[in-house]
Amino acid sequence: MDARHPKEPSHQPSRSFVIDGQYVGPGNRLRLEIPVAKLPTGTYITLPIEVLHGPVEGPTAWVSAAVHGDELNGVEIARLLLEKLKPSKLMGTLIVVPMVNGFGVINQSRYLPDRRDLNRSFPGSKSGSLASRLAKLMMTEVVERCQYGIDLHTGSNLRTNLPQIRGDMDDQETYECALAFGPPAVVHSDLRDGSLRAAASAKGIKVLLYEAGEPNRFNHDSIRVGVNGVMRVLSHLKMLKTPVKLPKRTPKMIRESTWVRARRSGIVRLLIELGDEVEAGQEIGLIADVFGTEPKYLKSPYNGIIIGLSHNPIAHQGDGLVHVGKIGG
Repeated sequence: MDARHPKEPSHQPSRSFVIDGQYVGPGNRLRLEIPVAKLPTGTYITLPIEVLHGPVEGPTAWVSAAVHGDELNGVEIARLLLEKLKPSKLMGTLIVVPMVNGFGVINQSRYLPDRRDLNRSFPGSKSGSLASRLAKLMMTEVVERCQYGIDLHTGSNLRTNLPQIRGDMDDQETYECALAFGPPAVVHSDLRDGSLRAAASAKGIKVLLYEAGEPNRFNHDSIRVGVNGVMRVLSHLKMLKTPVKLPKRTPKMIRESTWVRARRSGIVRLLIELGDEVEAGQEIGLIADVFGTEPKYLKSPYNGIIIGLSHNPIAHQGDGLVHVGKIGG
């Protein structure tokens, strides 16, 4: 498929969509919760899913959030998408999973109860750890039914990210979908073993990773960019009967990035904000002792844009403080 000219919808009537043994008729939506495991109290934790199945044939795509349990912007993006979208206006099928890692959300933790990272546990197995079993369920019931996926994330560990799309930008179709999303920055990103994106890519599924904002917060600008971006990608894939206009601005293309790290321990004062463009050698922050003496300056390694930073004013030597993306690299 030429991504610049996605396949025109066939307008053929769709058949019922089957998920977890349940049928969703054309032009309908279904909300279901698939049991994952019980808490020690005996209460089930489930994988909540809503399926919107259009009346005519088209692509199948998923949107997922909270693979890391403290990354909450995607939960609100998913809710707003479900509020906006009507299956009768959809061509194809959209599967929305607003809270993949319910265990982590309950505990306000990035991880599962055994401290495993779900996003390093794909494709999973039916008989492995809790993380592996949840990953297998997500793969079987959601991912493997789709041709496209959008996975929603935030920064971690007191860090915040500029809204950005990460993915394999050497793949033309993925690149065109990233441009359609329309974030401030598009970042070429290699696959990480065990990640949802890597497992889906191994199946030939095109995946966008949306990174925006900080953990344990709703960042409203990041949520707005996320909702609008997903709608534009669905429009680009010709899944919406009413097209959505593509963004006028072109995202900054980033192929190389690095974290500027603390040269000493101390108190951090940053001199930049997310989205600022910087020049090579520019002073972007400093670290000093509690009295402000003996400062060590942080400098940008190249001409670029600030795509992430730490909100923690306390730094240990070697901590990553500012994430700089090299523009046009």
